[in-house]
Amino acid sequence: MNTYPGDIQIFTCNAHHELARQIAKRLGILLGSSEVARFSDGEICIKIDETVRGSDVFIVQPTCPPVNENLMELLIMIDALSRASAGRITAVIPYYGYARQDRKARPREPISARLVANLIATAGADRVLTMDLHCDQLQGFFNIPLDHMLGMGLFVNYYSNVIEDFSNVVVVSPDMGSVKRARMLADHLGVPMAIVDKRRPRANVSIIENVIGPVEGMCAILVDDMVDTGGSLANAANIIKDKGATKVLACCTHAILSGPALTRIEESAIDELVVLDTVPLCADKKIKKIKSLSVADIFASAISRIHDGISISTLFE
Repeated sequence: MNTYPGDIQIFTCNAHHELARQIAKRLGILLGSSEVARFSDGEICIKIDETVRGSDVFIVQPTCPPVNENLMELLIMIDALSRASAGRITAVIPYYGYARQDRKARPREPISARLVANLIATAGADRVLTMDLHCDQLQGFFNIPLDHMLGMGLFVNYYSNVIEDFSNVVVVSPDMGSVKRARMLADHLGVPMAIVDKRRPRANVSIIENVIGPVEGMCAILVDDMVDTGGSLANAANIIKDKGATKVLACCTHAILSGPALTRIEESAIDELVVLDTVPLCADKKIKKIKSLSVADIFASAISRIHDGISISTLFE
């Protein structure tokens, strides 16, 4: 029995229609009717084509490239639904852009992750549902409830099915920032962990210093939250291979794959890269090395539980 009085409705903008459709399909409903267009000067124009008064509304919109366009679409749709008297508005953001700017690493830098959190709340969102934030402390930037889903279970299930013998498998963190994520995968698979010692002199540039832990004669699984230009992952894979790894697999939640990412992955020692569809994987990025897994079931279950007022903690088990 629903604890929220309004009907559930799912809307989307232009970022990821397919994921929104899959989520709605799993919930047994149709996507809400809306129009996301542009004025001649490029301004975003949004129109909601059905009644939402009192409804429990969920907007599926990852803030992936083009980040600024998709973010503005999300904010304007939230405002439109709020002014249409939606009962509750949840921003479903499978990939949260601007998450890397979460602190002042150098003088006179912005904290853009906090700014975006403020914008979402100010636009009228009552709740946020997201997955695998770049760092967990970003949850504290929001003054509204935030549900942080994990994609790790999909990777655990996948590798449990495709790898028969785990006696020579090691999970590798490509940098210190992914140690917690790598340890979680290693614990679930029951295998050891290694760490790539990396430093980053500037944005999108990484230099590998060393590998800490056993990789020689092992099948290595690199794990990260996102792949942007692919430099960190490709460099880590290459050095692991040079250190004697027999095979290099990799997985990440958010496949941004900008700039030279595809070329770097193709030319690297990575044998397979498993990604989740938190951002759309367009046709030109569907290379043989990349395999995509769907997050639709996770988000559909979370949305259903939020609507019914049921704990979502079981989704992490």
